[in-house]
Amino acid sequence: MNKIKEYLIPFVGLKTGKHLFEYQLNNEFFEIFDYDEYQNSDIKVSVVLEKQNNMLELNFKHKGTVNVPCDLTGEDFDLLIKGKMKLIVRFGEEFNNDNEELLIIPFGEFEIDTAQYIYEMIVLSVPQRRVHPGVKDGSLQSEALEKLNELAVKEEKENKEEQTEDIDPRWDKLKQLLTDK
Repeated sequence: MNKIKEYLIPFVGLKTGKHLFEYQLNNEFFEIFDYDEYQNSDIKVSVVLEKQNNMLELNFKHKGTVNVPCDLTGEDFDLLIKGKMKLIVRFGEEFNNDNEELLIIPFGEFEIDTAQYIYEMIVLSVPQRRVHPGVKDGSLQSEALEKLNELAVKEEKENKEEQTEDIDPRWDKLKQLLTDK
């Protein structure tokens, strides 16, 4: 709970206008949420809070790297990630966060917790399929990748052989009808 205090933004004492908050995140941030998908992370997050008379507007941006295993080879690599998110905060009778772009907080509140929003923004910016850049450009050499390439070539050859064998001779007769006209 004490670690989340760092991500609380007290907006009561702020003047009307834009205010910038910056955070440098690593794996300690993800430990707060019991999320251990990344071996290492280095992410810079900036939050621009625009205070208006009757509402707040928060613009989140992040850019950095997370160290994840490749889905094809299992090798760890640094994946570049970036993203942005916008959140509008209005005041109402009771707390309501049903809408992902609109947050309603009670009139008596004086601070907003941004940790959950930062966490969700970063986790959702990491693609589901993570492929090492060396696989894409062909520079990565690994046993797993070589084995995958061997199996892929065999499957293509087997599929071509099956296609030639599976042609029904009756189709040839039907094709002749089209050309005989």
